[in-house]
Amino acid sequence: MKHAKGFRWGRKAKYKMAKEAIFHAWRYAYRDRKVKKREFRKLWQIQINAACRQYGIPYNKFIAGLKKNKIELDRKILSGLVQNYPQIFEKIVENVKS
Repeated sequence: MKHAKGFRWGRKAKYKMAKEAIFHAWRYAYRDRKVKKREFRKLWQIQINAACRQYGIPYNKFIAGLKKNKIELDRKILSGLVQNYPQIFEKIVENVKS
């Protein structure tokens, strides 16, 4: 019952309803820990794509150029560079273009 604290209506007080609500909550929590990773990767890809297009290169060509030039930066780091250090990201894009 202590895990059902904060639930609404009868799901916090009635044992059977609380048990069922807890099992659903745990299942969703487990699933969404995986979904969160997917969602963040999608967000990073969108941010990198928008920044790349400002410099005249599509996302897929940019990623292919990174691999070809052996620049090993993941999407999380690239997205951070786009937001916080655009001048560094611009140099990376110029390096990939050439």
